[in-house]
Amino acid sequence: MKDGAQTAIIGVTGYAGAELARLLLHHPRLKGMPPVLAGRLDEKDAARGGIPLTEIHPHLAGGPGSAALKLQAFSWKLLAENGVKVLFLATPHEQSREWVPEALARGLRVIDLSGAWRMTEAANRAIYAFKDDGTTQAADIQAQAVYGLPELHRAQIAGAHLIANPGCYATSVILPLRPLAAAGLLNLDAGIVADAKSGVSGSGKAPTPKTHFMYAADNLSAYGVFAHRHTGELLEQIGLHSDQIVFTPHLLPIPRGILSTIYVRFRQPQTRTGLLQIYHEFFTGSPMVRIYENALPQIQYSVRTSYADIGFQVSADGRRAVIVSCLDNLLKGASGQAVQNLNVMLGWGEAEGLE
Repeated sequence: MKDGAQTAIIGVTGYAGAELARLLLHHPRLKGMPPVLAGRLDEKDAARGGIPLTEIHPHLAGGPGSAALKLQAFSWKLLAENGVKVLFLATPHEQSREWVPEALARGLRVIDLSGAWRMTEAANRAIYAFKDDGTTQAADIQAQAVYGLPELHRAQIAGAHLIANPGCYATSVILPLRPLAAAGLLNLDAGIVADAKSGVSGSGKAPTPKTHFMYAADNLSAYGVFAHRHTGELLEQIGLHSDQIVFTPHLLPIPRGILSTIYVRFRQPQTRTGLLQIYHEFFTGSPMVRIYENALPQIQYSVRTSYADIGFQVSADGRRAVIVSCLDNLLKGASGQAVQNLNVMLGWGEAEGLE
């Protein structure tokens, strides 16, 4: 598709929604086609015709078309009247489970930033306890969903009508491990340890006791041990059993960014040169992945970008490696990845609007 396509965002009030609006407003293929913004409004805001985007997110003032944009009351009629072709859902998981069937039935293409449709195996989805799981309709829609990691599923995304945008932690662990797993290098009997740390925006905009400033500041805490909902994504996309990886997320006292430190053992001794070749070959044609050859990534290098950064060190005997992966949880871990999926879906340059 050479020309632009009308988009809509449901869930623009959140952190990921704000980044998504910013990216779409500046996207070179969408000039003059700002996204339709829809969601729930109270009676007072509905009476004034919606909430100005710049009132919700003042930092977006001055962006192309932002001054005229308002969050309007959601309806399928609103989307149809505005000619929406691609719907972004930055909504809670259960809301996406409810709205995706109707969106697909109406011919919309959907990029869902929630975890509603990410996992194909019922055992992995069980952590969400979806009320409709196991129904014929849910099974049919799950079969249509494509896991939205372009570096792995570019061809399927191009023809997809439903893209399940990956989790932020999952992206930071899958990208560095999948090339090594695909090459058969990993000693899975020895296990993998993925120690991941994220800024507090990964928990969403709604405040909680553990994301409150007084808890998170000057602190570092582990959570979701053996029970984080992104674990199933790792298992399915890397091709692991649950006893082959330990994934532990931590809360960093910073606004945004993820750093994952991953410990692996190899079946046979490896060299740095050989591993670099594997990474470069695997990510050929993947403009949003950067391989660090002479240093290890840091959060400050990837924050506020849509890149995933990967670097590693190999032990002297060549049997072990420590891999460091960094990304911005709101961009490559959410909205930047969603726009990357939009680009692939519509046949545009994968990095357009992201570099």
